[in-house]
Amino acid sequence: MDFSSPKVMGILNVTPDSFFDGGEYNGVETALRQAEKMLKEGADIIDIGGMSSRPGAEIISIDEELNRVVPVVKAIMAEFPETFISIDTVHAKVAREAVHIGACIVNDISGGSIDKELIPTVGQLKVPYILMHMKGKPQNMQDQTNYDDLVTNIRDFLVKKIQQLYNAEIKDIIIDPGFGFGKTIQQNYVLLKELQSFHILDYPVLVGLSRKSMIYKYLNVQPHEALNGTSVLHMIALQNGAHILRVHDVKEAKQVAKLWEILKYT
Repeated sequence: MDFSSPKVMGILNVTPDSFFDGGEYNGVETALRQAEKMLKEGADIIDIGGMSSRPGAEIISIDEELNRVVPVVKAIMAEFPETFISIDTVHAKVAREAVHIGACIVNDISGGSIDKELIPTVGQLKVPYILMHMKGKPQNMQDQTNYDDLVTNIRDFLVKKIQQLYNAEIKDIIIDPGFGFGKTIQQNYVLLKELQSFHILDYPVLVGLSRKSMIYKYLNVQPHEALNGTSVLHMIALQNGAHILRVHDVKEAKQVAKLWEILKYT
């Protein structure tokens, strides 16, 4: 995948409790039609998640997660076999099963801290790995927002984890600074402003800003009213060096990326 132009990752939550679209796509048919919509709108990657990572969410069982994601991955690969599917999971077994049936990227919010077998498993599977920064777990991450220096601490975390990934023979790495995961609203904006600081790591940078509380709480609106704010921050993220936008609204994100490219090359 060529990251000289921005890529858009469409979010497909097959969960009952995600903060924005929980319950909308937790059936195989509804998930398949949403995947079709996002692909038609230009999604470069579909990110399938069977466990909510909203603040306060609990880690679900592996069997429950498999029951949610496996039928959806199978259905998408059967109908749209050229799709790049990312599996959003913290569990090695889920990653392994999803890759065996067609997923080609593992997106791990935990940096391998929840299931110690996940990173070695990804190394064995020889697929790209999305490394995200998070303090704690979803159920307690918002109680852990103290940093000596926000950007430096996150960068140091990523450097140490990248070495661990190399030791596991994982070479294709995408980094995600983890907007909203163990950060206050103000810290999220500092992170966005300083996004270029992560270019020193020399890996593609993914940002997940779509309809998050840093937008809707600050604007005093609901998540379903936060598309305009999301698009504004997507443009800023691209200007500051983001390579991948992880989004709920593919068409609008592709429009932002197109306008940014016009601006960049004018």
